[in-house]
Amino acid sequence: MKTPHTLPLPVINLFFVIGVLSAVAFRALIIVQHLMPALFRPVWYAGLFGYILFFAYRYVITRRRRQAVESFQLIEKLRGNACLSDEDREVVVYLLSSLVKSKENLNYLIIFLLSILAVAMDLLMF
Repeated sequence: MKTPHTLPLPVINLFFVIGVLSAVAFRALIIVQHLMPALFRPVWYAGLFGYILFFAYRYVITRRRRQAVESFQLIEKLRGNACLSDEDREVVVYLLSSLVKSKENLNYLIIFLLSILAVAMDLLMF
């Protein structure tokens, strides 16, 4: 396996936005079903297709990270206190950069807050 690299920031941001918009779409269904029932299915499909793209992207990122750790035997090398080659260090930098650049934690926070807001709106409005 050749040394992996992180994706460009615009790609990371694009999938972050797709994930957030999908989360908004699914939570908006609570309101849409009462105020604009004809839009329920289009909003649902928008959320569904967005999540398909977002989670396929997340799957690829997670798989790349795991493959890098396994292919370069990083856990074994670290446990055995082995010296890391320059290539091993590049892979570790990739893994750490990938985690730092990821907006995964922000996405989870937004989904959490939107979920609370959706439940509150449902309880207050209907």
